[in-house]
Amino acid sequence: MAEKKLRVGVIGVGYVSKNNFLPVLPRFDDVAFVGLMASKLENAQNAQRLCGAQHAVASLEEFVSLGLDCAFVLTPKQCHADQIAFLLEHGIDVYSEKPMATTLKDAARIADVAAKTGNKLMIGFNRRYAPVCQKAKAVYGDRFPEVIIAQKNRPATEYRATLENAIHMVDLMRYYGGEVKDVHALTKFTDPYYETFTTAQLEFENGASGMLIAARCSGQWEETIELHGNNRSAFIKMPDSVTVTDGEEQHKTAMTPLAMGWAKSEDKLGFTNAIRHFLDCVRDNKTPMTDAADAYKTHELLDRILRSAGLPPMD
Repeated sequence: MAEKKLRVGVIGVGYVSKNNFLPVLPRFDDVAFVGLMASKLENAQNAQRLCGAQHAVASLEEFVSLGLDCAFVLTPKQCHADQIAFLLEHGIDVYSEKPMATTLKDAARIADVAAKTGNKLMIGFNRRYAPVCQKAKAVYGDRFPEVIIAQKNRPATEYRATLENAIHMVDLMRYYGGEVKDVHALTKFTDPYYETFTTAQLEFENGASGMLIAARCSGQWEETIELHGNNRSAFIKMPDSVTVTDGEEQHKTAMTPLAMGWAKSEDKLGFTNAIRHFLDCVRDNKTPMTDAADAYKTHELLDRILRSAGLPPMD
């Protein structure tokens, strides 16, 4: 007898959805792509033609009536909290793009809804699932690096730049270093909602030290992570390569050659692995790595960085 397919739906048909989720879900043989929702039905229908979803709808009520096992929330961040809570309360497991909410109060609320309903909520910190980041994690195993340097640079400032983009680097620092004991941050701005840069020194509970650099005055988009400790190092240049060194050798792994020149952004940036992880957790009734409780800790740490820097917090 064929195994029952997971009934999956997607809310949101913007850039992230069209580039990193809608092309991936049809790859999985154990998935039935049942529903696609957008606030404008025409947008949902246009995306439906590209990805082959069975139904296109324009309301949450129609969406939950499709008999879904799980759903992906890929809408603008200000929509996340209410949409996530609605789905969880209707018995649907949820994967949501980051952030889980725009305020800590709402993040705590939906984490509480997940706990009370018993439904799964995974937040899409996809960098943890990127192959180069996972390879760097394996260098240290159960041990922690002693120094972590994470940079997220972009060529122009944007609204709430540290909150909007550096959250991925903050989450990776927790992934590699554990929980943070103390934070000292600096920033530069004319308008605090459009900061030029933020830097933060982090002291981890295990004694490690971390440096976050989030510059919005750079020449190009760039993400790099350095891990040092136990007489070895790992240098990640997202999303393409990781170089591991010790006292005897240096070894570099590059993504594109491994895929014979066809490595795609959804694979290199970890979206494919994150989606597969969530689906496996739904099928096997397991807790996702970046579940609501863990993701809340990343949001709370980012709020501490914002407050230390003198930037508007996640109120």
